[in-house]
Amino acid sequence: MNAQMQRKELPSLYVAATTAEEARKLAEDLIAVMSALLDVIERETELVRAGKLREAMTFEKQKTELSRRYVNVVGSLKASQQFMSRAAPELLTTLRRHHDTFRAMLQVNLTVLATAHAVSENVVRGVNAEMQRRNIPNTYTALGRRAAPGPRHITPLSVSRSL
Repeated sequence: MNAQMQRKELPSLYVAATTAEEARKLAEDLIAVMSALLDVIERETELVRAGKLREAMTFEKQKTELSRRYVNVVGSLKASQQFMSRAAPELLTTLRRHHDTFRAMLQVNLTVLATAHAVSENVVRGVNAEMQRRNIPNTYTALGRRAAPGPRHITPLSVSRSL
């Protein structure tokens, strides 16, 4: 028995909507969770752009909880997709539009975080290169060329990851 067949046989962990009211409630829950998550992510993005990383890290717990809720609602929506496509196709279209906007905003956040990561990595590499340059003795070979330093002259840079 392959893994795909096993997955199909397992009961769903998510509750599927069986009435129009349940489908509407599920859609409202998804929109509410996406809105709350976007609010948190936008505030985090603003703080990261401003270089206030400590303050941005305070949203971690809230983001984790909202992400958990988001995954649960999306799972229930997937379990309800057949019913909703028959009973409320306009609701699915609206949810797809909201979700597209949600993904675009998440992409902005990921871009800001990736930029902050790249900048901080460049700063650390620059500091390390400067430290190495200062620690390496200035010597020359018999041919008048600069001598390459041995491993005993290279001092590793240690960084504390806690802010």
